[in-house]
Amino acid sequence: MVEIQMAYEGKLRCTSTHGPSGTRLISDAPKDNMGEGASFSPTDLVATALGTCMLTTMGIVAQRSGIDMSGATAHVKKEMVSSPFRQVGVLTVEITIPRPTTDEQQQKLRDAALGCPVKRSLHPDVQMPVTFRFGV
Repeated sequence: MVEIQMAYEGKLRCTSTHGPSGTRLISDAPKDNMGEGASFSPTDLVATALGTCMLTTMGIVAQRSGIDMSGATAHVKKEMVSSPFRQVGVLTVEITIPRPTTDEQQQKLRDAALGCPVKRSLHPDVQMPVTFRFGV
């Protein structure tokens, strides 16, 4: 179990503190939803969670399998929808693994990313197309 403490600071800004490490994170409502857009919005953090979870899960598999994943990146494009209500509609993910990999290694990494806990936790209405680029 991990505890995270959140405090509303006013002006649509929150400060969150990660219990185990004490690391603090500021979130702010986006400009298109009455905020200042001065930091990650809560829905930006959902997109961030997806990309980092995919990379982390792939990293675990890579470490266990002796796959060099150094230099790997993820790029997530978040698109909001407003109907029937405001929510994350699409999270388009592009993952790049610059190191040479075999077909078998690529499949292991794809399976890891597509099975990451955050992806499995998001509502099925959120579209999550994922593109993998290997050896580039």
